[in-house]
Amino acid sequence: MIHEPVIATMIIFSLIALGEIISILTRARVSMFLVAIIGYLVLIWTGIIPQSLISDSKFIEIGAVLGTAPIIIHMGTLIPISTIRSQWKAVVISLMGIIVGAGLILLLIPMIFDYETAVAGTGPLTGGIIAFLVTSEGLKEMGLVSLVTIPALILSLQSLVGMPLSANLLRRYALKFRNTVDSGTYVASTLDLRVEDVIDEEKVEIRNRTWIPEKYQTNMILLFLLFIGGAIAMALDRLTGIPYSLWALAIGIGGRLIGLYPDRAMERANAFTVGMAGLVFLIIATMNDITFSMFISRLPETFLIMIVGIIGISIGGFFGSKLFKWDPLKGLPVALTATVGFPGDYLVCEEISRSVARNKEEEEKILNEILTPMLIGGFTTVTVGSVVIASILIKTL
Repeated sequence: MIHEPVIATMIIFSLIALGEIISILTRARVSMFLVAIIGYLVLIWTGIIPQSLISDSKFIEIGAVLGTAPIIIHMGTLIPISTIRSQWKAVVISLMGIIVGAGLILLLIPMIFDYETAVAGTGPLTGGIIAFLVTSEGLKEMGLVSLVTIPALILSLQSLVGMPLSANLLRRYALKFRNTVDSGTYVASTLDLRVEDVIDEEKVEIRNRTWIPEKYQTNMILLFLLFIGGAIAMALDRLTGIPYSLWALAIGIGGRLIGLYPDRAMERANAFTVGMAGLVFLIIATMNDITFSMFISRLPETFLIMIVGIIGISIGGFFGSKLFKWDPLKGLPVALTATVGFPGDYLVCEEISRSVARNKEEEEKILNEILTPMLIGGFTTVTVGSVVIASILIKTL
C-alpha cells in the first residue's frame, strides 16, 4: 500500500510540511531543506521507508518537467529591471561577494581536498535551489554521486550561518542609522519607498509592455509559453554545449523585456507552487544513493567550504562597500544574501527594523533603508549569479 503514488507522495510531503512548519517557527533560521533532507535520509537509513518511495510517488516527474527550464525562465521574469538599475551598487557589491567567495573556494579547497569537491560546494554556497540542481545534475553525470552530499548539506546549512551573521551586521547598521535620524542628518532617498510599491510600479510598467492581450493571458497559454522557452533552452543546450540553465535564464529576462512574458509568469499560470514542490522532490531524490558513511565523511569538506566561502563573500562585500563608500555594516549583509535568499533576507530586515525602532515611523524608515538593497542583493546572487557560476563550473569537470 505504501507504494501507491498518492500515499508515497503524502509521506514525502509530510517531511516537506514539517520542514515548512519548523522554518516558520524559527523565522527561516532552520531551513525547510535541512529538515526534509535529514528526515528523508534517516527514514531510508533505518529502513522505515524504501528507497523506491520517492520514485513511486511519481511526483518527481513533475519536478523533472516543471522544476527545470520552465522554473528558471520564471526566475528570469522575477528580476525587477528598473529597480536593479536604480540599485546598481547593491548589484555590484553582491556580485563582488560571490565572485571573491567562489574564487577563494576554488583556490584553497583543492589544496586540501580536490577540484571536484571545490566545484561541488561553490555553486550552492553562492546561491540556492537552482544552483544546487545544476551542480547535482552535473556531478551525477560525471559519476561523482558521493559528492552530491556536499551541495545538499550546504543548501541545508548555509542559512544557519548566514542569517545570524547578516542580522548582527544589520542590527549594528540600523543603530547607526537611527542615530542619524536622531541627529537630524537623515535625508530621505528618492528610493525611500515601500518595496511593495516598487514591485507594483514594476508590474504596471511590464504589464503595459506585454504584447499578449490580457484576455489571452490564461493559465494554459502562459504555461505553454514557458514550455516553449524551456524547449528552446534545452535545444540550445544540445546545439551549443552552453547549459540550458543559462539559456533559460536569458530567455526569461529577455522575454520579460520584450513583453513575451509577464512578470512572475509561472505564478500567473498558477503552476509555481506545484513546480517548486516537484523541485523539492527532485532535491530529496538526489540523496537516494547517499549512505550514512558517505554523509559523515563529507562533513569536513562541507564545513570548510562554508567557512572559506563565507569569508570570501565577506571580503568581496567589504571591498565593494569601500569602493562605493557604503557602510560595510550595510554592504556585507547585501553580499551575504547569497547564503540567506528569500524569504530569509526579508525576515531579517523585518525583524531588525522592528527590534531597533522605537516607534512605527522609525521602523518604516529603517525598513525602507535596508530592505530594497537586501532584496536586490538576493535577486542578484540567488536568481542570477549562482546559476551562472554553477553552470560554468560544472562544465569544467
